[in-house]
Amino acid sequence: MSAQPDLDALWMPFTANRQFKQAPRLLARAKGMEYFTADGRRVLDGAAGLWCVNAGHGREEIAAAVARQLETLDYAPPFQMGHGPGFELATRLAAICPPGLDRIFFTNSGSESVDTALKIALAYHRLRGEGTRTRLIGRERGYHGVGFGGITVGGIVANRRTWSANLIPGADHLPHTHDLARNAWSRGQPAHGAELADDLERLIALHDASTIAAVIVEPVAGSTGVLLPPKGYLERLRAICDAHGILLIFDEVITGFGRTGAPFASQEFGVTPDLITMAKGLTNGCVPMGAVAVKQAIHDAFMQGPPGVIELFHGYTYSAHPVACAAGLATLDIYRREGLLTRAKELSKRWEDAVHGLRGRPHVIDTRNYGLIAGIEFEPIPGKPGARAFDIFLKCFERGLLVRTTGDILALSPPLIIEPRHIDEMFGILADVL
Repeated sequence: MSAQPDLDALWMPFTANRQFKQAPRLLARAKGMEYFTADGRRVLDGAAGLWCVNAGHGREEIAAAVARQLETLDYAPPFQMGHGPGFELATRLAAICPPGLDRIFFTNSGSESVDTALKIALAYHRLRGEGTRTRLIGRERGYHGVGFGGITVGGIVANRRTWSANLIPGADHLPHTHDLARNAWSRGQPAHGAELADDLERLIALHDASTIAAVIVEPVAGSTGVLLPPKGYLERLRAICDAHGILLIFDEVITGFGRTGAPFASQEFGVTPDLITMAKGLTNGCVPMGAVAVKQAIHDAFMQGPPGVIELFHGYTYSAHPVACAAGLATLDIYRREGLLTRAKELSKRWEDAVHGLRGRPHVIDTRNYGLIAGIEFEPIPGKPGARAFDIFLKCFERGLLVRTTGDILALSPPLIIEPRHIDEMFGILADVL
């Protein structure tokens, strides 16, 4: 057992720091479907780390690719210079994206991907002589990272309130799609709520289409507690955006790379956006990296004027970092070789039955699922929102299961290498805790 590190210096993100440091939960190593704590306990990973370790932990192929890259080309400037792995990864990514989204801009995180997509959308309209299109439309309960652009279009109150006076002006929000009264206990996409997309027409009437640049939504809203798109909802959003010249952005930072049973949720649901943001599963969580996939027509609108002129004044020191690209290429190799981008379809029925097997357990008021994602919603303790779910999170961890909480909802999204026995173990622990 290793000595506990000094905990004072690290300011932890999205964490109750004082509470954590009184009783720290320290992870020491990981392999396959499992974490191991500093004191040697095994913990089944029910959250793919943080929605990102889709191919499981400790993949030697990725470690070897990263080591080779560090020894060969550890860093290359992305401005006015290039390197082979960056172009290769972009080509490989474009091949698994929906048809037409074949231009890739690399970032370092989901937050950066969202801000990049929003900037591209605004610049695109300006280039086309529609510079009045500056308004961005998000959705209530949406999560799009922690940059000022992502907070602006995001719709989780706790993430917005401190900075509410400093966000991008003119943004607006669609209503969320969560309707417990009509859709509780849904298996797959809920039956009711497609008409909620029509609220976009109300916002267009209020603001005028000539002022709206883009609408951004998560196909499945993950961080707010797994809110699924009602049948027909995404299709209606796409049609309304098309009718009014508005770009549609899908934030697939969570749903990308096989989580729903297809490489991207846009393919699973049969609705193609104009831009897709991604991160997390792109490198299996091994090296920070994100990307934006853009329709070629949008990209080509920038490719005007003298060839020596920079077309888009945007980028990051670590865009297409060689080491991240090596991790991404090795990750895509694993996904292809092991069929992980579609494996959620094979296990979805077993997963669905296990999720809904929790119905009737104490305080459970809803279960919902799609692919290898699940949300389990609890009746809040009066006057203590979030306390019940956090208590369940702690008890699960004590019994050897890592889950994710948001408010009074547990979110589950295991590595895509999960086997039926892991599903049984996971929900057995949950059932015992409940």
